[in-house]
Amino acid sequence: METKLNVFVGWDSREPIAYDVAKKTLLERASVPVDVHPIKLDELVERGAYTREVDPLASTEFTYSRFFTPWLADYKGWALFCDCDFLFLDDVAKLLEYRDPSKAVICVKHDYTPKATVKMDGKVQTNYPRKNWSSFMLFNCEHPSTRQLTPELINRESGAYLHRMQWAKDEEIGGLPEAWNWLEGWSEKPAEGTPSAVHFTNGGPWFKDWQDVDYGDLWKAEASKVDPNWKPI
Repeated sequence: METKLNVFVGWDSREPIAYDVAKKTLLERASVPVDVHPIKLDELVERGAYTREVDPLASTEFTYSRFFTPWLADYKGWALFCDCDFLFLDDVAKLLEYRDPSKAVICVKHDYTPKATVKMDGKVQTNYPRKNWSSFMLFNCEHPSTRQLTPELINRESGAYLHRMQWAKDEEIGGLPEAWNWLEGWSEKPAEGTPSAVHFTNGGPWFKDWQDVDYGDLWKAEASKVDPNWKPI
């Protein structure tokens, strides 16, 4: 099997430092060739690929554009999508062992109900089945169900249809260990070591009122390497 990994990371103009840290920590720990691409909504709009109306409930600019990952990968091979609010502490090469040609997508299958109703940036914290499954997805881009994720379908279907992965059969959704989408403020800290990828899903250290979080000091240390002059917003 191919050992190179294409990674697409959600990019939001309000928090570019989050993307920069996710990319930096992912690349530095990767032992296989990795190409990291930002998914920028305005670029998809300019290409005429993204035509959805503005959704007032969308908490990020990549709420829906994440599902363009297989299309952006030309429906070839395997491609990883993750939100920008991740801190990678392990080698993404380890994800390759979970590839299964019978699966359309592989993710951490959280049973997650957020405690707060508002995120740190003031956006509404919505609750729905399979919440956070779509924040870290390893796509089998050549699978027939995944190939259904065309721009036409993504622009047409509801958020529930997309995020609950109703475009794939239940048996086509594979599982990953929780360590690869470790939800800060929800997931239990490991007895030893660190999670493989910390997800600051409620808010991260780039917000001035969200500094005292697990692994926040690690994130801030990485941010200072990316930009010594960065300040929380």
